[in-house]
Amino acid sequence: MIDSHTLLAFFTTSLVLALSPGPDNLFVLAQSAQNGRAAGFYVTLGLSTGLIGHTVAVALGLAAIIHASLVAFTVLKFMGAAYLIYLAWQAFRAGTSSGGAEDLPPLSNGELYRRGILMNLTNPKVSLFFMAFLPQFADPLRGSMTMQFFQLGGVFIIATIIVFGTVSVFAGGAGEKFRRSAMAQMVVNRAAALIFAGLAFKLALSER
Repeated sequence: MIDSHTLLAFFTTSLVLALSPGPDNLFVLAQSAQNGRAAGFYVTLGLSTGLIGHTVAVALGLAAIIHASLVAFTVLKFMGAAYLIYLAWQAFRAGTSSGGAEDLPPLSNGELYRRGILMNLTNPKVSLFFMAFLPQFADPLRGSMTMQFFQLGGVFIIATIIVFGTVSVFAGGAGEKFRRSAMAQMVVNRAAALIFAGLAFKLALSER
């Protein structure tokens, strides 16, 4: 198993990486500002569940297949981009709490959770990042590499929940003030749509 000093170094690095601007924390920020703190937490749980999938992919070697296959990488990234465009459209046409023709029903906790999972799993760059990042802290002399990858993936998920949970609190609190005003709420929804569209564009243009 991995020693405590290596785990601490990995955890610290993971916190810094989670804090750096990226698709996932921008996604949490947008959802929290648009739908509230609780929405951000459920999206965070969904993203963390998606990270479990990427950890399994690295541990079992599936990430290497995505890296080697241009078709698999392209299909997965365009699926992710299409989903983000869908979310952008949903946010753009969302109404305000004051009512209106474009009002959409509030998202359930399950829908928010599934959004996080899909957002994470349809981004092949995450698996490739894990494939490059996790082995740097694993050592064949410490035992099973598969178990070490699972251990590191678990630590990374904990760091992600801490950082993204904090983002949810602050973004949700700021968004709550805006949601009291119909005009400000519309601005938040439009801003969220722009963030989702930007993330889709960035993912669609990404290369292995």
